[in-house]
Amino acid sequence: MNVVSSGRKYVIYGTFASVAIIYLLRLFYMQVIDEHYKLSAINSAIRIVTDYAPRGFIYDRKGKLIVYNEPVYDLMLIPNQVDHPDTTEICGLLSISKDDFVKKLSAARKFSRNLPSVLEKQLSKETYARLQEKLYKFPGFFTQSRTLRRYPIPTAAHLLGYIAEVDSSVLANDKYYKEGDYIGKSGIEFSYEEALRGKRGVRRVMVDKFNREKGSFADGIYDTASVPGQNIVLTLDAELQRYGECLMQNKIGGIVAIEPSTGEILACVSNPSYDPNLLVGRERTANYVKLSQDPLKPLFNRALMAYYPPGSTFKLINDLIGQQEGVLFPTTRYYCDGAYHMPSHDVGCDERHGWLDLVNAIAHSCNTYHCYVFKSIIDNKNYATTEQSYDAWRNHVLTFGIGKRLYSDLPQELKGNVPSVPFYDKYYGKGHWKFSNLVSLSIGQGELGITPLQMANTMAVIANRGYYYVPHMIKKIGDSTTVKKQFTEKNYTDIDAKYYEIVVDGMENVVEMGTAAASKIKGITICGKTGTAQNPHGKNHSLFVAFAPRDNPKIAIGIMVENAGWGAEWAAPIASLMIEKYLTDSISRPQIEKKMLDGVILPKLDQPKTTSTGTTKQTKIIALKNVAKKD
Repeated sequence: MNVVSSGRKYVIYGTFASVAIIYLLRLFYMQVIDEHYKLSAINSAIRIVTDYAPRGFIYDRKGKLIVYNEPVYDLMLIPNQVDHPDTTEICGLLSISKDDFVKKLSAARKFSRNLPSVLEKQLSKETYARLQEKLYKFPGFFTQSRTLRRYPIPTAAHLLGYIAEVDSSVLANDKYYKEGDYIGKSGIEFSYEEALRGKRGVRRVMVDKFNREKGSFADGIYDTASVPGQNIVLTLDAELQRYGECLMQNKIGGIVAIEPSTGEILACVSNPSYDPNLLVGRERTANYVKLSQDPLKPLFNRALMAYYPPGSTFKLINDLIGQQEGVLFPTTRYYCDGAYHMPSHDVGCDERHGWLDLVNAIAHSCNTYHCYVFKSIIDNKNYATTEQSYDAWRNHVLTFGIGKRLYSDLPQELKGNVPSVPFYDKYYGKGHWKFSNLVSLSIGQGELGITPLQMANTMAVIANRGYYYVPHMIKKIGDSTTVKKQFTEKNYTDIDAKYYEIVVDGMENVVEMGTAAASKIKGITICGKTGTAQNPHGKNHSLFVAFAPRDNPKIAIGIMVENAGWGAEWAAPIASLMIEKYLTDSISRPQIEKKMLDGVILPKLDQPKTTSTGTTKQTKIIALKNVAKKD
């Protein structure tokens, strides 16, 4: 009996000992080996905070600050630490409804109960200050600092672009970004995102039972510091940009100004525009919806994306190609009796010019003369077929950067249109088209399409007598003034330099005594060309291209004003004012300036607008037949 009792006693002792050993081993594992339980125990005392890097500032070419950062705050929460908050009080502090609060809290719990998520974004300094005084009442809530972009000068919205929260496609394709990060969506913010964004960091912060920060965890050895984004300097002249926008107020169109000797973009105006401050902060989404629904399309960048028939500005290209092909000479003369006559229809001219040589044909923008020029190119006997001569002509045009992307550092740049041989083969039938089908190209009409950026770049080509640098916006990133190699290389046309001077002579006469004489500036030699692009849906578009001064040019410009009529009426005066402003920092013609500033040229909203190339064959013929163009 004693033996049995003694055996049972040892079994009981052994059982208790085994259980104790198991518990001790489990406790040792939980407290020493498994870090998960250790971190879980101190989770409520440690807060992981993302240290967002401030984006780099943006300056213009003269050092003027045009984009900076303003502090804002996100209200974060960790759902598992939230314990029946006073919703009335917190909703009052945030100026949101209880329903909105409940929905956001529910969404945060679905995302993760243990990880922090954003309850309310981009709180102002004032709201943040009120919230901080009461935050101890709300366990599980904390604030996280961010920055918003601010624009001291409400200018260059399309060019600068905007930032927004990353979407699912970015998160899937770029491992750097995380939920809640912001990224450049357009313009310079997009093109130089990597330089501007900096590098985020992480802080582990100790908090007390009142939800107040009490310093870094473990003296910050687990923290990583954020790296601020790099400041960048643009080639933009903010004053010239703002002046161009003022001149274009209550008008639709685009202006681009370039420094020919470098390819640096001095101004890039698209109108209608908007205040870039509208697309920052808590109202960004609502404002974006309003802007996107505006029938005048203020979000559309006409300087880079809208292309129009270049009108008579394109005659300069044909004059250069004609000389290169050996079918046009400075002494070549053609007679203008008021129209270029063809069996099916006439191409009208604004007046009877009589006999003209090349310089005077440019100065007076004679349609008749330039129809003869283009016919000589297409009917060139050095080519066996019309297709071959046309293809040679088209290849010349492409070297001017027309009909293809220039690959500037501005996103969303479109290439315009120079129709190909297959296009006309499809339209008319292979072997069934000739000069009479292409006559509208003589005067920059028909299927041709060109952007204001390409218009300005063409002027840079002629100003440089045969080459251009890729237009670009960047001048300096951080401390480095080195820009991409593609922006420092000369891009030559296939027109010999010797053929440019006679065209420049004609362009000088355009402003001195030709179609743009009303826009000349005393003391500044402007070489320019007016253009009027026919618009089958309404009043014609007004165009002007120019560079100045003639020798050692400092600025090349291209401008298009929709539905404004003759090129000399609106486009030329606006361009000449911008040239004068840039070169002299003053205006000597206040009456012209006032007319341009006060002018209102807006279409009826129920009428379609032309912002792309091409017309139907029938419309094209009627337009050429009935409209005597005056530039």
